[in-house]
Amino acid sequence: PMTTDTLHSDRILIIDFGSQVTQLIARRVRESGVYCEVVPFNKSEEILESYAPKGVIFSGGPSSVLDIDTPRAPQAVFDLGVPILGICYGEQTMVAQLGGEVETSDHREFGRAHVDVTANSALFDGVWAVGDHELVWMSHGDRVNALPDGFRVIATSDGAPYAAIDCEARKFYAVQFHPEVMHTPRGTDLLKNFSHKICGCSGDWTMAAFRETEIAKVRAQVGSGRVICGLSGGVDSSVVAVLLHEAIGDQLTCIYVDTGVMRAGES
Repeated sequence: PMTTDTLHSDRILIIDFGSQVTQLIARRVRESGVYCEVVPFNKSEEILESYAPKGVIFSGGPSSVLDIDTPRAPQAVFDLGVPILGICYGEQTMVAQLGGEVETSDHREFGRAHVDVTANSALFDGVWAVGDHELVWMSHGDRVNALPDGFRVIATSDGAPYAAIDCEARKFYAVQFHPEVMHTPRGTDLLKNFSHKICGCSGDWTMAAFRETEIAKVRAQVGSGRVICGLSGGVDSSVVAVLLHEAIGDQLTCIYVDTGVMRAGES
């Protein structure tokens, strides 16, 4: 559930369009000291104002923006007045929604590729310079064909002439590649430029502080009561069980539910 915890004044909202690596974006942002949460695209509009992000990231996704009824960002996000970074599908939906054009490319890119940096941008500050030939990870079939008003190209590749774009007046940035994966060597630095330099996040959040806060909230909520935790053995329920046990000890009873999808011998 979304929280309005005042301890997390600097925070990024990640709008998820269904990429397999969206959680990696969140991990990179958190590792750089910034709190963030992931929300599905179709649930994002209702929490935009209460969440009050300092910046928004659009994830990648498996859809084509050219199909009918494919995921879109809520229009309200473009009017929030905060920086936005679109990644892969996130770039394509940003371009399509702001009046540019996206086309199906006969040149699919999947795997390692190189981009040529063609302009200075806040996104590249201290990481890439004009003229650099940089390794990135691509995974896309569609590509941007024409930019919305106010945007410019800041990097190109053989298969994606609009490999990176920006509109610095509105602080909108987008990349066709995936900066969150390790196959884009300087990708983490680009994400940090976005969260720290462009969005102005201080980078002083830690997972340890989050853990302490959540444990304190559980103790306050449960009091002297008892809690039952349904435990499947997956990462989510296991982490919940450990945190609950640290918070309330013997007041917790875990019930293991064998879902039938654990690996052999794990149960």
